[in-house]
Amino acid sequence: MNDIAPLGDMSAEEFLRDYWQKKPLLIRNAFPDFEPPVDADTLAGLACEAMVESRLISQDANGEQWQLQHGPFSEEDLSKLPAGHWTLLVQAVDHWVPDANALLERFRFIPSWRIDDLMISYAAQGGGVGPHYDNYDVFLIQASGQRRWEYGGIYGEDSPRRDDTPVMILPEWQAQESFVLNPGDMLYLPPRVGHNGVAESDDCMTYSVGFRAPSHADLLRQFTDHLGEHLKSEIRYSDADLTPQDSPSEIRNEAFDKVRQIMLDYINEPGVLEDWFGQYMTEPKYPENSMPLPESEQLSIAEMEGYLMSGGLVYRNEGVRFAYRIRDDKSIMLFVDGKACEVSARQMSFVKALTDQPAVSIKDASTAEAFATLCALQAADAVYIEE
Repeated sequence: MNDIAPLGDMSAEEFLRDYWQKKPLLIRNAFPDFEPPVDADTLAGLACEAMVESRLISQDANGEQWQLQHGPFSEEDLSKLPAGHWTLLVQAVDHWVPDANALLERFRFIPSWRIDDLMISYAAQGGGVGPHYDNYDVFLIQASGQRRWEYGGIYGEDSPRRDDTPVMILPEWQAQESFVLNPGDMLYLPPRVGHNGVAESDDCMTYSVGFRAPSHADLLRQFTDHLGEHLKSEIRYSDADLTPQDSPSEIRNEAFDKVRQIMLDYINEPGVLEDWFGQYMTEPKYPENSMPLPESEQLSIAEMEGYLMSGGLVYRNEGVRFAYRIRDDKSIMLFVDGKACEVSARQMSFVKALTDQPAVSIKDASTAEAFATLCALQAADAVYIEE
């Protein structure tokens, strides 16, 4: 993946070793002659769509008063915006624009199951979202215009923040570094680094590549919820080895050891944690948008084979997450949008092509099992064919 990584002269190995989750990095001309796959008009159109998550953040010239509006917006809403000090943010643009999704391929030197989405912001002169921090890594690509980025300090939920604004603002933040980014420049920021971006032109568009970083609290809650859904109520705490004790109110160490062992047994049960994590990390960002294809549009196995044999390509749906794990020498677990299916280990090359490449051909999928898997995915609208 080094040949596609937008890291200038730096290798992916060097970046991961020296910068990833360690310290910020400014890369000038990371995307030479960058041509944004989404222009301002297309972004505004997406912000008017009900299925697309969008926000409009505006502030006064002094950065004292802030307003937050959620989309969808109307063309009239956007036409009435003032001359400056506002930012339009559209989330998960990669779900809706294939060329925007293709941009994320450049960042697959990070495991793809860690990539969250491509957010795009368009700001008028002076627009921004204020000094803040994120709990995840982010690459900030300047697509058009200019934006001044300032960063410095490590912050967390205990850091002071203004409670009179609808967006998170760090009131005591001080910049340590400051740069003006031009089109094609990129800034990488690790989690929790304070930063602030302000548009220095009226056509300031910034692409933000964000990453999935679930909190430990979420991991523990989701895993235990997953376990609980699959356990019978008859499986309970037991103590057949109970002996008399001097004080009936004391919880003895033996009880703690039993509970600890219950937890460890489930965590250590082969495949339980692994399969849950694969499903969890591929859950769709917007599950309400995940719908199966009508039966009339679903291909049969014979039709899928014929389509591929004729030179057709099967594409991953832009909004769907794919991953896999090697279960053993006989099987692979394929994870797609929070669901798991078992595939024969003989299909390793097919699974890698399906999950690592934007599209598969007959060269990648040439067996009955591959055809059947693609049919199931096409029926779930996880992959699609060329019309």
